[in-house]
Amino acid sequence: MTDAVQLRYARFAAEEAPGRSALYEAWAHGVADDAEIREVLARIPENRRQPPLVFAVTRLLGAPLDGYPHWRDFVLRHADDVVAECAIRSLQTNEPLRLAALLPVLSEIDGPLALLELGAAGGLCLYPDRYSYRFVGEDGHLRAGLDPVSGESTVVLTSRVTGTLPRVRLPEVVWRAGIDLAPLDVADERDRRWLRGLVWPGESGREERIEAAASIVAAEPPLLVAGDALAQLDALAAQAPADATLVITTPGVLVHIPRADRTALVERIRAMSARWVTIDPPGLLDIWTPAVDVETGPGFVVALDGEVRASADPLGRHWEWRGASEAHES
Repeated sequence: MTDAVQLRYARFAAEEAPGRSALYEAWAHGVADDAEIREVLARIPENRRQPPLVFAVTRLLGAPLDGYPHWRDFVLRHADDVVAECAIRSLQTNEPLRLAALLPVLSEIDGPLALLELGAAGGLCLYPDRYSYRFVGEDGHLRAGLDPVSGESTVVLTSRVTGTLPRVRLPEVVWRAGIDLAPLDVADERDRRWLRGLVWPGESGREERIEAAASIVAAEPPLLVAGDALAQLDALAAQAPADATLVITTPGVLVHIPRADRTALVERIRAMSARWVTIDPPGLLDIWTPAVDVETGPGFVVALDGEVRASADPLGRHWEWRGASEAHES
């Protein structure tokens, strides 16, 4: 079992962490070369052993953002706590910046909107109308900006757009709800620390953005339900206002659902009287229209009801419009 841990952490150190987090790269290299630490991590359930999850849990428990020897010492001293906490946690990348790539799609849908997010975590992606947006070109110059009626938000989502910038507008959201296996209460400091801890060291601006978004959400919390998405979906959707357009969003969550359950969930969503907005790896589903070449696809798929609208960075940092829409600019 420790061989599997070794391979997983070596791959993370070589392929995923470089250029994103030098500290996580160093920690992962250390784990890959450390039989004693691998023995500890092998006690964690396989589906809770991902390097970003384990690293975030150790930070939640108090591990310092320091070199591998200090992290190693912390893990050995708190091994039982690390194993127990990992077993009940999951990756909940509640990144509001994803809304920058989803906003053009939401702009196509007639409102008012009732938003229902699957895998909502703390609900930070349920407030597209409360954030400010700055869309910039490849040269960094501003192409368009949007603010709530009340003025610039404390959360400013800046995203780079390649090619056509489609029409964008802030949606009118009249109802917000979400389902998650373990919803987070952003008014609770421990849950808030967990969200901050999921940000990799070295990712500039993300922790501050998540903290600012959490403050907005805490002031007017959404309806969050704990449970399996497929089991809870119909009952929660029935609570949406009848005079609003129900929009079901699945930003980045489907990849964490086993294929059979994922297929059943998507079929259920598409059978409902609702619009479906998502951002996913291109090979995750085979329903995209037009079809997406998994080998050459430039990024994650942003889609409306399965119809491809854009290719995007998984966290919304940049995107390229591929759908038909009224252009924002010539």
